[in-house]
Amino acid sequence: MSGSGRDGDGRGRLGSLLSGLAVAVGCVLFLGGFGWAAVVYKPYTVPTDSMSPTVEAGDRVLAQRISDDEVRRGDVVVFTDPAWGNMPMVKRVVGIGGDEVACCDADGRLTVNGEPIDEPYVHAIDMGATSGPQRRASPQDFTAKVPEGELFLLGDERATSLDSRVHLEDAGGGSVPGSAVQARVDAVAWPFDGMIGRPQAFAALPGGVSSAGPLYAQLGAIVAGVVLILAGSAYGPLAARTGKRRGSKAAAGVR
Repeated sequence: MSGSGRDGDGRGRLGSLLSGLAVAVGCVLFLGGFGWAAVVYKPYTVPTDSMSPTVEAGDRVLAQRISDDEVRRGDVVVFTDPAWGNMPMVKRVVGIGGDEVACCDADGRLTVNGEPIDEPYVHAIDMGATSGPQRRASPQDFTAKVPEGELFLLGDERATSLDSRVHLEDAGGGSVPGSAVQARVDAVAWPFDGMIGRPQAFAALPGGVSSAGPLYAQLGAIVAGVVLILAGSAYGPLAARTGKRRGSKAAAGVR
């Protein structure tokens, strides 16, 4: 009878140990995931519909803090530039230093260094033309040479976006310094609309496209932490109760 009691106590202690370990690891993952995300990402509210349909006015986005040497063509970035009103703005990078950006080719597409870019994310303009392209990536033609260290930026809503095309007559030819970029938008957090992909049309150009951010890994750590905390909290009392029942049954059998 005393042996059975010790077995029950042993199971209870082991259950408590495993429970505490699971909760501790869960807390590390949960808090670590949140801490990691807080260091890497910053939330922004998009003020206009110039990036529609990719990002709508009023959307809350998560943007990864990056330096200017991490910017690639196709990135949706948050930047601030005095010539653009000195407030955070969200646009897409279509050209980097040394690029020649033009629109439109015979099929109505944007070109970078003569290479046509398919832009499925763009709210293309329906020209209603009887000849030539029916839809265009920009309502007006333009050509711009991007100075070294600068970026050429367009909105995805090309009919209304006030972007580099509006500033073509400025000293920088519509471009902004790479150092003006504060972050790269990785996901629409609210209303939840998932990750913002990297346009593969730019992948063949020198430098390629940027790699995915660590948001999925951070979310995975947070979710795993929650699961471990809940499982550990439930397992300890359950294991102790099971051990006591087994001990009681064994003692009753001895009697």
